[in-house]
Amino acid sequence: MDTGVGGRELYEGLMEVAGPGAHREVALPWLAETGSAYRDRLHTAAACSGWWQHRRTDHRVGVLYGELYALGRVSDLLLLARQTPAGPWDPGVEGLAFSDEEYLDLFTGLGMTPFRGGGFDPFLHEIVEVEQAEDPAAPIEVTEVLWPGLMLGELLFSRAGVRVRAGAAHARRGVADRSPLYWSFRRRHRRTVDLSQGWGGNSQWSTDLRLDYRTPSGDHLNVDGDRPIDGSTTLPADHPENLSPRERLLTPRERRDLLRHRCLLRTPEAVAELDRDAPWDLEFLPFDWRLPTAGE
Repeated sequence: MDTGVGGRELYEGLMEVAGPGAHREVALPWLAETGSAYRDRLHTAAACSGWWQHRRTDHRVGVLYGELYALGRVSDLLLLARQTPAGPWDPGVEGLAFSDEEYLDLFTGLGMTPFRGGGFDPFLHEIVEVEQAEDPAAPIEVTEVLWPGLMLGELLFSRAGVRVRAGAAHARRGVADRSPLYWSFRRRHRRTVDLSQGWGGNSQWSTDLRLDYRTPSGDHLNVDGDRPIDGSTTLPADHPENLSPRERLLTPRERRDLLRHRCLLRTPEAVAELDRDAPWDLEFLPFDWRLPTAGE
């Protein structure tokens, strides 16, 4: 951001140290070097003001997107130690275990505000583990907060990780806590899908952080998305900017779950058809989805 320091440098520095001294040796010096110009630039994104709409005319907008994404990677890296491996996807970084105080010290130093939340809220909470309630209709309730979430003004930077209890009609164990998590870079306990995957060492850093805002007028999800979540009524069904045949196999509720929770909560109704095209659960492209105005 033309300030001489950035989130990518912090991430790569943490990866190089990868030990118990990373907070003292890497994070604190980096934070001291950022200065007020860096924090002021980050706060350009703090209000739901439409700043993202100027990307084509102001190169600083694209740089800010990338910076927010890089900091999101840092957060993902520092939260790995709070996750229990449940597959071969990510062994984590041994020894890089920031305490809650050290983790929050880094991000509050950039002007962010931590939260843990009360009742379950998909805007604020990422499901990490599901305890299946006997009653299938039992609503989702938080039983433990595993890590705090962070807001940058009105912008959701990262959700709090939670254990929940829920009936299978709302969140099924093995799906809500193990299906691929979209708009995320790294987890130890489940696969993740973000748009950096498959790109080169430099190109991947141009990925965008998803923009969700909580404002007095309500929640605004994925505000720069430009694909209607139920498909366009004006474009042909096979148009590349429309929903794919695979995405149309999800019900409207399932698509909304994927957008709001960033993962599926239950086995899709059309799983038999989806199973013909494995691995179907990694192949959705919800990154540009947007809700109808009335649905937000």
